[in-house]
Amino acid sequence: MRSARITRTTAETDISVSVSLDGTGTYDNQTGVGFFDHMLDQLARHALIDLEVRCSGDLHIDDHHSVEDVGIALGQALAEALGDKRGIRRYGACLLPMDDALVRAALDLSGRPYLVWSVDFPTPAIGRFDTELVREFFQAFATHGGITLHVDRLHGINSHHIAEAAFKAVARALREAVETDARKADAIPSTKGAL
Repeated sequence: MRSARITRTTAETDISVSVSLDGTGTYDNQTGVGFFDHMLDQLARHALIDLEVRCSGDLHIDDHHSVEDVGIALGQALAEALGDKRGIRRYGACLLPMDDALVRAALDLSGRPYLVWSVDFPTPAIGRFDTELVREFFQAFATHGGITLHVDRLHGINSHHIAEAAFKAVARALREAVETDARKADAIPSTKGAL
């Protein structure tokens, strides 16, 4: 099983993340930020990775540190679980509709972190959750996971639907990218011989 457990403690957050890339999409995420837990649940379910997140953060300030730091820890866990990336498909993409929202995600588990984020939200918050934090999570996740990640909102008028479509689209792309390539299960998917 390709799995990893990461703990990360700072003056702002205390986090543990466990991930299994060959899971069934089970999840148990508790960050103290309800909407974010819901998004992490979607990520696990649609990527078919098993995910457990525990975060105790400085929520009396706001949700920013918790969301960003979970992104950091989850990216680190993904990178560790992938190891040398031998046998993976490496690339993944998804065009995901959710009611009014349509979001496209494409990613490369290249080891070269880069985020292109073209997702605008019509409202500044979803309930009490700051919509700016969706980008902050994916920036941290891509940076610490070594992922080139492009996410584009093509349509959408409801902020909840847009955010959820983004998480699901990235999840589906990630599922494709981490899968074993049956035709090259013994090879690193790069002409360089390393990722």
